Amino acid sequence: MTEDLLRRLAPQVLAALVRRYGEFETAEDAVQEALLAAALHWPTEGTPDDPLAWLIRAASRRMIDRLRSERASRDRERALAARTPADELLAPPADQELPADDTLTLLMLCCHPALTVPSQIALTLRAVGGLTTAEIARAFLVPEATMAQRVSRAKQRVRAAGARFRPPPEHERAERLAAVLHVLYLIFNEGYTASSGPDLHRADLTREAIRLVRDLRKLLPGDGEVAGLLALMLLTDARRPARTTPGGDLIPLAEQDRTRWNRDALDEGITLISETLAHGPLGPYQLQAAIAAVHADAPDAAATDWPQIVRLYRLLERMAPNPVVTLNHAVAVAMAEGPRAGLALLEPLAADERLAAHHRLHAVRAHLLELAGDHQAARTAYRTAARLTTSIPEQRYLRARALEKPTPAPAERPGRAEGDTLSGPR
Repeated sequence: MTEDLLRRLAPQVLAALVRRYGEFETAEDAVQEALLAAALHWPTEGTPDDPLAWLIRAASRRMIDRLRSERASRDRERALAARTPADELLAPPADQELPADDTLTLLMLCCHPALTVPSQIALTLRAVGGLTTAEIARAFLVPEATMAQRVSRAKQRVRAAGARFRPPPEHERAERLAAVLHVLYLIFNEGYTASSGPDLHRADLTREAIRLVRDLRKLLPGDGEVAGLLALMLLTDARRPARTTPGGDLIPLAEQDRTRWNRDALDEGITLISETLAHGPLGPYQLQAAIAAVHADAPDAAATDWPQIVRLYRLLERMAPNPVVTLNHAVAVAMAEGPRAGLALLEPLAADERLAAHHRLHAVRAHLLELAGDHQAARTAYRTAARLTTSIPEQRYLRARALEKPTPAPAERPGRAEGDTLSGPR
């Protein structure tokens, strides 16, 4: 499809322009105009023999027009022309071989430390993902004008920070790559469980996150954390077909029809994490993927190897401690050792300002109280969780749980919500 091809080529075109002109903000706008022109003309006129060259030429023409219009001085325009003749600017590289790491460089530029995380996400989706501002705004349920301002400010901050289109220094590389992985993880997380709105999923975001991580893995095939993140996304997204009813209501993990899980994605994810764990140092994304693989291996909820999941969460807590990891660890302990043991692990989180007002803490507490037989306290916690979330499917589910009659004792039924929350911050 034309749309898929354009999204795949967008970062290469942008990288070519930024590398040549050094004007990230202007280049990004020029590329978007070229992509729009291609989307309008290619379906009727046919895809060019060399679509990348077509896009680079089209974007370069728009880039030159923008640069000329922005130059207040004719001397500066002549200096630009003297530095790089116009016919050279309009031509694609002679051998059509763009540097292999251009996409990685572009990702690191979009995740520059001068930017806030929301700005990094918006700029990554726009510049590397090829999404329009309107598409990003719809995905995050904000007005298009608001998202346009966010993207524009992000580009201005990158320019003000003096960033250039080149790989970061070696001593910054690991930190910048970690920022890229974090941003891609957050994009996926928002798509898998939308933080607000009428739909539980935003499949366009999960697909885009998986596509970008696949591209990143091609550039860094030996990086265990990149492979771990891809495996985690595949194993998690495989559950999506079974997570909602036809009417869009949430179905917790323990109640899902596992025959509806995407078997191809599960097999790919399990193979990938199995191979990755056998080589190189262990990282947080690999551990999360290993936990997801344990869930995937179980034919039903009752067969889940909870003791193994507890051990993996203990490793994850030591390696990358954060309150969401502790929250999920508590659920795993409750399933393996009993709900009171899990509730004991939750107690310190009530004082953690990062999670105390988050609906997930109250939802998990309600679930464990329900398993422990304290139904009145569980109903109160379910109502609190429903009040705090802005996701309509989650609200409906939590309110329904608050109205349900008392459930059987813990030994008679598996947990409901376990394992269905990613372990990192949203």
